[in-house]
Amino acid sequence: MKKKLIITILLITTAAFLVSCVPGDGSRSASNPAGFFSGIWHGWIAPISLVGELFNNKIRVYEINNTGWWYDLGFYTAIISGFGGLSLFRKKDSDKK
Repeated sequence: MKKKLIITILLITTAAFLVSCVPGDGSRSASNPAGFFSGIWHGWIAPISLVGELFNNKIRVYEINNTGWWYDLGFYTAIISGFGGLSLFRKKDSDKK
């Protein structure tokens, strides 16, 4: 019972941490645009942002107030490394034969 409680608390804390700085939360403005590292973070939490966007119309998957090319580089690097990297762990049908 104690182990389940600890795991539940860790999951809730992790979820709260992940959604605390989603794109479109109002923390960025034209004078304080999101940069490269924000792009990486937003790319990593893109699936969570997508689900959050269904329930809150202020949350976005992509930050509108960004630095441009550098934000895009960080965002797409995180998307490709996170989701493209999953294919490395999949077994192909030809490997099973």
